[in-house]
Amino acid sequence: MTQPLPFLESMQSTDDIHEHLKRVLVELFEIDPAKIRPEARLYDDLDIDSIDAIDLILKLKETTGRKIQPEEFRHVRTVADIVEAVRAMLADTSHTA
Repeated sequence: MTQPLPFLESMQSTDDIHEHLKRVLVELFEIDPAKIRPEARLYDDLDIDSIDAIDLILKLKETTGRKIQPEEFRHVRTVADIVEAVRAMLADTSHTA
């Protein structure tokens, strides 16, 4: 099991979060890194289904050490949406696991 990455606690840059998310998507789903652009749609462009989305949420929880409620990601449709949701979550201290 991967330990939470402490540097994520201070990660506020959308570029840093995007790069971390890209590594997670490649690791979990073997997605071509070139496809993982901010405007890429999860379901249509990256072939991530609802079960994959749950796996992604669990991995983000594991690596950030933050509680993530699936309903917080209900309106996420693109890579940029995930980056923004993670950025907001990291800024909100009430999500501490």
